[in-house]
Amino acid sequence: MAAKETLTGAQALIRSLEQQQVEVIFGLPGGCILPAYDPLLESPIRHILVRHEQGAGHMAEGYAHVTGRPGVAMVTSGPAATNLVTPLCDAFMDSIPMVAITGQVPTAAIGTDAFQECDTVGITRSITKHNELVMSADDIPLAIRQAFHLASTGRPGPVLVDLPKDVLQNTMTWHWPSDDEVEDSLPGYKPNRKGHSRMIREAAQMILAAHRPVLYVGGGILKARAAEALRELAELVQIPVVTTLMARGAFPDDHPLCLGMPGMHGTATAVTAMQKSDLLVALGARFDDRVTGRVNGFAPEARIIHVDIDPAEQGKVRRPDVPIVGDCRLVIEELVAAIRDLLAGGTVQADLSAWRSRVSGWREQFPLTYEASAPGAALKPQYCLEQLRDAAPDGTILVAGVGQHQMWSSQYWRFTEPYTWVNSGGLGTMGFAVPAAIGAKVGRPNTTVWAVDGDGCFQMTAQELVTASLERIPVKIAILNNSYLGMVRQWQEMFYEERYSEVYLSTEVPDFVKMAEAMGCVGIRVEDPSEVAPAIDKANSIHDRPVVVDFRVDAGEKVFPMVAAGCTNDEIMLHPAQGARREFLR
Repeated sequence: MAAKETLTGAQALIRSLEQQQVEVIFGLPGGCILPAYDPLLESPIRHILVRHEQGAGHMAEGYAHVTGRPGVAMVTSGPAATNLVTPLCDAFMDSIPMVAITGQVPTAAIGTDAFQECDTVGITRSITKHNELVMSADDIPLAIRQAFHLASTGRPGPVLVDLPKDVLQNTMTWHWPSDDEVEDSLPGYKPNRKGHSRMIREAAQMILAAHRPVLYVGGGILKARAAEALRELAELVQIPVVTTLMARGAFPDDHPLCLGMPGMHGTATAVTAMQKSDLLVALGARFDDRVTGRVNGFAPEARIIHVDIDPAEQGKVRRPDVPIVGDCRLVIEELVAAIRDLLAGGTVQADLSAWRSRVSGWREQFPLTYEASAPGAALKPQYCLEQLRDAAPDGTILVAGVGQHQMWSSQYWRFTEPYTWVNSGGLGTMGFAVPAAIGAKVGRPNTTVWAVDGDGCFQMTAQELVTASLERIPVKIAILNNSYLGMVRQWQEMFYEERYSEVYLSTEVPDFVKMAEAMGCVGIRVEDPSEVAPAIDKANSIHDRPVVVDFRVDAGEKVFPMVAAGCTNDEIMLHPAQGARREFLR
């Protein structure tokens, strides 16, 4: 019988991460987590040293977005842990698998207001799927196994493991828990993956009977690896598809059934098709307020089929006629089989020709549009995005910050593959793009990664480009620089009588080209339409360091369409050039 191996808690932590096949940790050391950094020297796990702990969390998110595996962030106690709060909440809102490891003051000092002590578990309880303060070195392997299991099964999300310094320093007898041990240790956690067969058959009957159906697709489709199943369903019944901000790429934009993004800044066709539908098939979507507009006026004639792995989403916003709790991929596969059985048994699908014609008319009448730059006038951000899109290598991953540039990115890019769009949806975190792009590039090192950011967002986390330079992570950053907090300015112009309170940044400071160069990046400034394509070609040709392109764009440009807060989707505001035709949407 082999002798039991004695390890320190820190050694057990790193070995546990190795057992979970962790490739990379994003982190920053400090006093209480310091013991865990020593065994890292002997580990094959790559550690990426960030410049701010928030960057570590967003990098872990970006990595998880594109790989599907939990991203790992490791930081110390106190302010380091509180700096992780924003990415933890972001991951929680967007169902991103992530494991956060935080240091904590020694067990004897807990509750004494010791140096760099905070109640990390208490602070993060409402923004994690699970969190735990580990009080014994012997418990570390099970805590790590639980963390990865919880983060990546059911509805994915962030899990935090808080480790006191003495727990990392104490010794333990190594034992790696089995699958059964993990399941037995979580008796209340049994995600229901398989949908109810009777409900699935009822849903199939409703789909075939509907005259104005829409597939309302959310980010849960991507979490379930259900893009192929979704396409099979859509093509079988020839139902139009809308893909929310979190689901872009789950159904290809160039497919004739794709209507694009719904919601506050969705396409007029997607918004109106949902609004006029008689059946919404919600697949991994949560009826977010940005999609529904005023809830009591949302899709008033539509019956609802709601498929979601999280039972808490059923009836939270809109009561479903057919609720199905289960994994989207498995449920869709069963739904396709049920529909085929009904069709083979003689059920005839309702005639959708009039609905398809109506939707096609909306698409023809209300494409996305903007006014091109006049000679000598400022660059249009939409034009910059079109040029970036058209020059992007196949499979390029696009990462966005939050604001106008995020909406234009979702609108004007063409997403034809899943897992090529990374953004902060539910929390709307400014500063997300740069570190998330770094994490995405680490996860998919052979893929081009472009981040589109605003000048406001960029200045929140730009220091992580130092990390990218030193770690040889050649991300590309396009700043749509309008010298304003653009989305806030748009609202002040439209709803506050042009009273621009505290939204102007600066046209001169900082100099983003010099800033980029100081951080080891290539910096390029673009001020004229003729410079756009050459700048993008130059950026795409550089593969040994990060690139920052400062596009000086029109500050007066607004995002259209738009559904104002508190309005119904019937009150969608179109681009001024299309406003005269809005009656056609009725």
